Amino acid sequence: MGNTGLYIATGVAAFLFLIPFYVLLRNALTTDAKITGEHWEFFPTHLQWGNIGELFDDQSVPFARSLLNSTIVAVSMTVGILLVCSLAGYALARIPYRHANKIFYVVLGTLMVPTSVTFVPSFVLVSSLGWVDSYRGLIVPGLFSGFTCFLFRQYFLGFPKELEEAARVDGLGHWGAYWRVVVPNSLNFFAAIATITFINGWNAFLWPLVIGQDPNSWTVQVALSSYITNQTVVFHEIFMAAAISILPLLFVFLFLQRWLVQGIAQTGIKG
Repeated sequence: MGNTGLYIATGVAAFLFLIPFYVLLRNALTTDAKITGEHWEFFPTHLQWGNIGELFDDQSVPFARSLLNSTIVAVSMTVGILLVCSLAGYALARIPYRHANKIFYVVLGTLMVPTSVTFVPSFVLVSSLGWVDSYRGLIVPGLFSGFTCFLFRQYFLGFPKELEEAARVDGLGHWGAYWRVVVPNSLNFFAAIATITFINGWNAFLWPLVIGQDPNSWTVQVALSSYITNQTVVFHEIFMAAAISILPLLFVFLFLQRWLVQGIAQTGIKG
């Protein structure tokens, strides 16, 4: 009886969770009149599959280009953060250095600085380098995360030292032990961080909005906002664009969900 109640509660929660996604798809495949009309149909009889072609044919918003830009930015940031932050975390956890704790505290201190404080200086620096409307401007400032570095350090502190000592017996240094022993045995944790980083990179809005001033430099989130103007709101296009934009996140999550749960468990973070 207990399991039956649990299944019923889980089913009801899943149903309520999926309702917004159904409404999103419903509005994406119908007309503006049926979205804003007085008589709203939960199950429309005629689906407008032509809305997909209309979305990509809209010359005012380069949606296909924005999808490509978001993919490049999110993937590049994910790879960069995994490499930079894992190396920094491994160095702070394993390489003996008398100032290692001081450097770690400085890294933690960056977490206390609000993003709004560093936003303008970051833009001035990127602008002075001529990186506006470029992938470098969108990607490079986000290649380090103090919080991700902290997570890697905490994880590597709990990594079995015996494996690294065996690697050093075989003649490997810190880099060899990291690359050939630590990384292959930490794929769950790396997958979890990669998933979270990819989602954050894909959903980023404010920084790409400021840096990507040319429409060809827009990411998908900036493109979505362009469907809402002071003059018009193209409802069916913005719903269709939103539905398509969440597909990469859905695929990434479904593919890596097992590693995501295991990796978060290994961080020691509790809800």
